[in-house]
Amino acid sequence: MNGSLLLRQCRHRAGQSLRAAAAAAGTSHATWSAYEHRRLTPSADTLDRLVRATGSVLDVAIVGRIADPTRGAELEAVLDLAEQFPARHDAELRAPVFGRRS
Repeated sequence: MNGSLLLRQCRHRAGQSLRAAAAAAGTSHATWSAYEHRRLTPSADTLDRLVRATGSVLDVAIVGRIADPTRGAELEAVLDLAEQFPARHDAELRAPVFGRRS
């Protein structure tokens, strides 16, 4: 999700006007509007501050990308298939015994 859509959604969810959200974040309504309309791009710290001003929390995860998009689709298909077969394990571990028995 891009930052401009995120800011607008957070602000609307909080029931804040543009001016109220900007005041809570310590910025001008013109700057907030520029972020929402993609005329400016906030830094990660600024985006966090703006989101917090709406009463929300920014939760970020860093996810690695697969270089070859066809491999990504293949991996997704395999994972979808794997979800259809839940893992079932015996309650007791059964393994062959090697060597001499006493």
